[in-house]
Amino acid sequence: MTSLWGVCVKVACVGGGPAGLYFSILMKRHDPSHDITVYERNPPGSTYGWGVTYWSALLDRLREGDPESARAVREHAVSWRQGVAHVGDRTTVQPGDQGFGIGRQALLTLLARRAEALGVRVVFDRNVTEPPEADLVVAADGVHSALRQRHAAHFGTGVTTGRNRYAWLGTSRVFDSFTFAFAATDHGWIWCYGYPFSATRSTCVVECSPVTWHGLGLDRADSAEGLVLLEKLFAEPLDGHPLIGREHSAEPAQWLTFRTVTNRTWHRDNLVLLGDAAHTTHYSIGAGTTLALEDAMALADALHDAPELGTALRRYERERLTALVPAQSAARYSARWYEDLPRYLALPPEQMFALLGQRHSPLLPHLPPRLYYRLDRAAGRLDALRRVKRWAGPRLARTVQSLSSRR
Repeated sequence: MTSLWGVCVKVACVGGGPAGLYFSILMKRHDPSHDITVYERNPPGSTYGWGVTYWSALLDRLREGDPESARAVREHAVSWRQGVAHVGDRTTVQPGDQGFGIGRQALLTLLARRAEALGVRVVFDRNVTEPPEADLVVAADGVHSALRQRHAAHFGTGVTTGRNRYAWLGTSRVFDSFTFAFAATDHGWIWCYGYPFSATRSTCVVECSPVTWHGLGLDRADSAEGLVLLEKLFAEPLDGHPLIGREHSAEPAQWLTFRTVTNRTWHRDNLVLLGDAAHTTHYSIGAGTTLALEDAMALADALHDAPELGTALRRYERERLTALVPAQSAARYSARWYEDLPRYLALPPEQMFALLGQRHSPLLPHLPPRLYYRLDRAAGRLDALRRVKRWAGPRLARTVQSLSSRR
């Protein structure tokens, strides 16, 4: 295929998540003559997951790409403007940027409807493990991508596993803020963060160290027993509401360890990776859906502007690998902050919460928390100190990494 536009292009998108569906919408808006099929392995309405988060900057970009779907996303979302942290019996509140939550199922449903309205074929309950015949095959089939795994050596796929255990739960408690809760037990700390995504539901992610997970018996408890224990530990923020494992499935919620996926290259011939098939970033920065949708925008733009497929895929890969660097760095340090949580819990709650907001900093792990807090407060008033702080963090992190690699 030498020219991408001005001819009918056949596109097969494997994976009906937000990235695959939104990419198909953008392609159809660029040229309605394109023959586009999205294959989703699950039946309609069976997606796993509760709510996802995004911020106003993403909404602005969605409006540029397709105002109609952006309007639907906003109409089905709820928002908040502050964060609340419960640390034992202490509570602190901090204002923040406006955030949005939307149910994952609601998001997929409205994107699928929009895609179909534009002429995209959305095929559910079809597990595709071989690349379909098409001019372009988009592997948007998630972290365990079958299409990527067929050529794992070519893509240079790397997977690292986090230390902590986590469970992705829901609750009928509708939080009015992005809410953190940290509970002390005889076996260490366990914590959750929750946010609303509809008028009746919130997401509640629970996390703890392996020692705490084993000590509390969560490794042995069945789903119902585990939920009862967690409801007792987080009774105050839940305010009497239950936790829910999986709302539309008989399967229990699972305790997982997070898998960070990276790939050296994102394309092979006419096959290109999108979303979680290409990369994952730790859930604690709340950017997974945003990054996947930005992948879709970048790929559609590259295909629209480039004269031929190879040029477009190279541009897409280059742009997204560069754009992901700060997000991946933030995700690594955010995960590390939670893995080192006891380091920060001796602080007064307002200081601990402030450092929670600074968990993306490469400087924070290398300074005593109280010193970092004072430095951060001073940097807010002094431009020169703020510049030194931004300069020192990455350099200190690289030095520590280099010394560690020599051992």
